[in-house]
Amino acid sequence: MKLLVIGSKERTRKYLPDTPLVKEVEVVVAARGSSDEDILALAPDADFIMADAISPVSAHLMESMPNLELVHSEGVAYNAIDIDAAKRLGITVCNNAGVNAGGVAEQTILLMLACLRDAVNADAAVREGRQIETKERMMVEGIRELGDCTVGFIGFGAIAQATAKRLAAWGCPMYYNKRHRLPVDVEAALGVKPAAIDDIARTCDIVSIHVPVTEDTHGMVDDEFLAGMRNDAILINTARGEIVDNDALARALESDAILAAGLDVIAPEPVLPDNPLLNLSEKASRKLVLSPHVGGITEGMFHRAHRNVWDNIKRMLNGETPVNVIV
Repeated sequence: MKLLVIGSKERTRKYLPDTPLVKEVEVVVAARGSSDEDILALAPDADFIMADAISPVSAHLMESMPNLELVHSEGVAYNAIDIDAAKRLGITVCNNAGVNAGGVAEQTILLMLACLRDAVNADAAVREGRQIETKERMMVEGIRELGDCTVGFIGFGAIAQATAKRLAAWGCPMYYNKRHRLPVDVEAALGVKPAAIDDIARTCDIVSIHVPVTEDTHGMVDDEFLAGMRNDAILINTARGEIVDNDALARALESDAILAAGLDVIAPEPVLPDNPLLNLSEKASRKLVLSPHVGGITEGMFHRAHRNVWDNIKRMLNGETPVNVIV
C-alpha cells in the first residue's frame, strides 16, 4: 500500500501519527508545485493521496493512477481537487472539515482585540519613544472593551461557532446570519440570535466574515456593504480574501467609513505589492491589521488533520465509510 503526499516532507514527518498503520503503508512525498508527470514518476501506483489544501489534484493525475481509492485534503479546502473527475472515476474525496475551527477562532479574536486596542501602532509608538503621547491620545479617543462590543457573524459554520463559544466569556451580545437558522436550543447554548445581513452590518460594533467563496459571496463586502456599516465599526475577515473587494475596503478606510479592519486573508495570495490594501495613506494604513493567513495552521490542527487522514485510510482498508466525505 502506498500513500502519496503532495505537500511538505517536513510537515509529513512532523505530524505522522502514532498508529501501527504507518508501518504498513509506504509514504512518498511530492513537493507542492510538482507537475503531474513528476508526481506520476514518483508514485503511479499510489492507493491514497493526501494533498496540501492548495495543491491541485487533476483529472489526468487521477486517471493515470489505477490503484487510487482516496484523495484527502490535508486541510479544509478541496477546491483544487477535480471533484467531478473523482466522482466519475469512483474515487472517494474527503477533507478535514472543522479541524481548524479552534485555531481560526483564536486568530479572529486576536484581530478583534488588535483593532480595538490599536495594537500594531501602539507597539510602534513604544519602540519609537512615543508612549506617553500615544497613551494620552488613546485615553481621549477611547478604548472599547471587547465585552462591550456587539459582534455579528456573516456565516456561522464551525469556525464562527467556535469563535462565539470563546466570546461568550467576554459577555458580547452576538448575532449571526446563515442560510438555515439553527435550532433555538443551539442558539441559546451559543448565546447568539439570528439577524439579517443588513441589520448586522448596520448595528454591530464588529462584523466578522465566515462564509465560503461562492458566486453569491465573491466580493460581497463591497462599497454598498461597507457603506451600510457604522463608521465606528470593525470588519474582520478570517474566511477567504475573495469575499472582500480590496478597492472598496481601501476606499472605506481612506474615507473613515469604518473604524478599522483586521484581515488574515487577502486575495490574491500571495499578496502582491500593488494590492490597494498595501498602498493606503499613512492614516488609513494605521486602521488595518494584517496577518499572513495563519489562523488555521496551528500544531494542534495539523496533528488532528493528519490523524484524521490516517484514520480514514484505515476505514477504507476495513471496508468502512470514511468521515468528511465530499464525493
